[in-house]
Amino acid sequence: MDDRTRSLRSLTIERSPPAGASSRPRRWLLPVVAILIVLIVLGSGLAFWLGSAIQPAKVPSIEEPSAQLARPDNAVQRSVAPAPGSAGSLIASGYVVARRKATIAAEVTGKVVELLVDEGMVVQAGQILARLDDVLADKDYALAQARAEASEAAMAAIAADLADAERILSRTQTLSGKNYATEADLTKSQARAGVLRAQLHQAEAQLAAARLEAQRYGEVLGKHRIRAPFAGVVVDRSAQPGEMISPLSAGGGFTRTGICTIVDMDSIEIEVDVNEASIGRLHAGTRVEAVLDAYPDWRIPGAVIAIVPTANREKATVKVRVGMDVKDPRVLPDMAIKVTFLDDGAPAAARPDSP
Repeated sequence: MDDRTRSLRSLTIERSPPAGASSRPRRWLLPVVAILIVLIVLGSGLAFWLGSAIQPAKVPSIEEPSAQLARPDNAVQRSVAPAPGSAGSLIASGYVVARRKATIAAEVTGKVVELLVDEGMVVQAGQILARLDDVLADKDYALAQARAEASEAAMAAIAADLADAERILSRTQTLSGKNYATEADLTKSQARAGVLRAQLHQAEAQLAAARLEAQRYGEVLGKHRIRAPFAGVVVDRSAQPGEMISPLSAGGGFTRTGICTIVDMDSIEIEVDVNEASIGRLHAGTRVEAVLDAYPDWRIPGAVIAIVPTANREKATVKVRVGMDVKDPRVLPDMAIKVTFLDDGAPAAARPDSP
């Protein structure tokens, strides 16, 4: 019996304790740590929510949406933070314009034979800009002068005959008073003198007409020399020697109507469109600061010249003319510019020497 028991025990397999048995307590630690982390996160969120609930809630602005709805989308004026050193809060965008700008054209049709200007050239009033072919005009003027001289010579001949007729009439009257001349001789002398006086008046009128005609042809000849109407700077040259120039657009694209474009730089000012809801804040003399897009660091002082008494229905804006206190060659027509309208009494920034 004992042998059989020992034999059965020898057949049994002895198992060692599992390796994870010693780490079983650690498996219980992981859920505990996770629960602690969740509790900490929930506690932090609860504290943050309680702190935000205690603070007063921010009241939403009602004026901002209404102002945005009242302002049209395409309005040029916009209210932004004022530039440094500026006390104004109204800013409008616009362009530099020249109040005195002209495209110089010919008053007669002709071919350009000489062009004396180029872009950027400074011209004076009355300076010749171009010459047209004036051969026929010169001949017409010479012919008119010759006719005037012929009329003057004819008038001189009639005047000489009239002087002789008046002497004969005077002598005939003397003889008639002494009964040495008949009544018929006296009447004949009077009639001849009267006819010559009428012819003299006619000759004087013809001479005046001939002189006016010569003057007219002289004016036409002078129009073949195109002159500058005022002093300025040439900003565009639209014709070339050999092209046909006409005051009307005749001949389609083969005939030009202009020689060049001149701008008076002393007449440069600013035109901006201001929202009509803000136009009541402005008046003539309101101080401004202008900043060109080309020179963002250069502030140009100025003032409102006038508010144009009409509104743009589509954009709901009013045009405002602004003058600049300084004249500088860097300010060119059609440049984009922003104008800050200062509060009354706010001084404008001083102009720097360079942008």
